[in-house]
This record gives sequence, structure tokens and C-alpha cells, in this order.
Amino acid sequence: MVILAFGLVYLFWGSTYLAIDVAVQTIPPALMCGMRFSIAGIVMLVVCAATGRRIFYSPRQIALAAVVGLLLLMGGNLTLSYAELVVSSGLAALIIAITPLWFLVLDSLLLGDHHISGRGKAGLGLGIVGLAVLVWPQLQSGTMGHREFWASISLIAGSFTWALGSVLSKRWQSGMDVFSATGWQVVAAGAGNLIFAFFAGDMARAQWSTRSLSAMFYLVVCGSWIGYTAYIWLLEHVPTSKVSTYAYVNPVVAVFLGWLILHEPVDRYIVAGSVIVVLSVILVTSAKVKEKTVAEELPAVEAVGD
Repeated sequence: MVILAFGLVYLFWGSTYLAIDVAVQTIPPALMCGMRFSIAGIVMLVVCAATGRRIFYSPRQIALAAVVGLLLLMGGNLTLSYAELVVSSGLAALIIAITPLWFLVLDSLLLGDHHISGRGKAGLGLGIVGLAVLVWPQLQSGTMGHREFWASISLIAGSFTWALGSVLSKRWQSGMDVFSATGWQVVAAGAGNLIFAFFAGDMARAQWSTRSLSAMFYLVVCGSWIGYTAYIWLLEHVPTSKVSTYAYVNPVVAVFLGWLILHEPVDRYIVAGSVIVVLSVILVTSAKVKEKTVAEELPAVEAVGD
């Protein structure tokens, strides 16, 4: 089951970059994300209720889940969807691969029980070098316009909001059932994206092509239901450090699929940059965590990590 779950996360989450690229070609990003997450979240809650899981909680608990969902799936995924209008799916996946670096920083700043080791700092520095290598050809040739530049910057910001949402969910620990909380997170993200789509006038610009609708359906089934459920199951059965390996496997899958299906170019800078980014993430995720607190405070630290 562990091997199967890892395979599902690696394959399906790696392929979502390609599916997003296809979906936003005719469906505006906010509308696509709103429909995707609304459908996925509602079905998740219905399944939770049908299997006997509690789905109704206090307004505060649901509000906390909503904030996490908006940070993860609106701040993270909506940003990615907009960026893929001008940035290739492979390059987007490689930039997003820096997410574990944000985890390291935010764990230290927000949870306050750890500090960054030398190995972790080396990984942070190497990650910055990797990003520079990825965008260097366009910067050098002057082919990176304002849209491409800001799309790349937005991906870095989106990876930050994903990490922030993840760390806050760990810090708040609302006491909700894991799968029910996920359902509320996804529903909140769907509502937030649909509101954004309404004010952006996305409905008037949408073109309902079979290709884009099929890609969105794939995102609902394989990205949200199968991939996300497998990810949550892994978090309950496998150490987090091992689960986080998806961060440097998914970009490899995304680059390969982008090259194979969308014929996206893969030059030596993409290869070199991807190797550097992957190495930086490996350094970060394998770095030993050192605790700031004294011995008397250790029980409180352990409670945060449970």
C-alpha cells in the first residue's frame, strides 16, 4: 500500500502541471480552479458523511480549515495556473520544487522549535543558484519579458503560500478529522476561486472545449481525489521526510511529460538547473533538525509535531 500510494502521488501530482497547462488554454485559471475544487471538495465531504466521518464542526474550526485551503489551493494552485499561461509546465514545476525550502524557513519562524542547520542553509543557497540557472538563458538573451518574469516571481510566492498554509495547519491543529478538514479546505478554495473568477469576468471569456474540460476532469479525479487522498494517507503512515520526496520527483515527471506531449524544449540549462534544484531539496529534506527549546520544554515540542 505504501509503494502504491507513493506511485500515485509521484505520477498524478507530477502530471497535474501538464493538465493545468492544457486546461487554462481555453478556461480562465480562476474559473478552472473554482470549478475543479468546488466539485472535488463537495464530493469529498459527501463521501466523508457517507462513510460515517464527522463533517460538521464549529465555525472557528471550519474557518481555520478555510484559511488553510485558501493559502494552499488559491494562493498556491491559482498562482500556478496563471503562471502556466506564459511559463512552460516543466519550468513551473521546477520553480515550485523550492517549496521544501520555504518549509524549512517557516518551520523555524512560525513553529519556533527548530533552527536551520548548516546543511539546511546550504540547501537554501543551492536552491537560489538553481533558480538562477533555470532562468539565466532568457535573462541573458533578453527574451524574458515582463509577463514571464512576473510569472516566475509569482510561482515563488505561490510556493511560499503553499508552505505557509501547510505550516499553519500543523500549528493550529483544529481537531477535525483529517479527510473532513481536507474537504472543507478544498470547498473553501473552490468558493474563493469562483468569487475571484466572477469579478475577473472569467465566465464571458471561457471556451468550453473538450480538451480543456477533459484536463479539468483529470485534475478533479487524479489530482484532487486520488493524488491528494494518497498524500494524506502517506502522512498518516510514513515519516514526513519521506513523503516530502514528492517535491523532487514531481518536477522530473512534469518536465518529461511536457517534453513528450507538449514538445516543450529541454536544454542544458533546464537539465543543470533541475539537477541543482533537486539536490538543494534533497539537502533540505535530509538535514537533521535541531531543537531550540530546553529539555523541560520538549513535551510541548512533541505535541506540535504529532
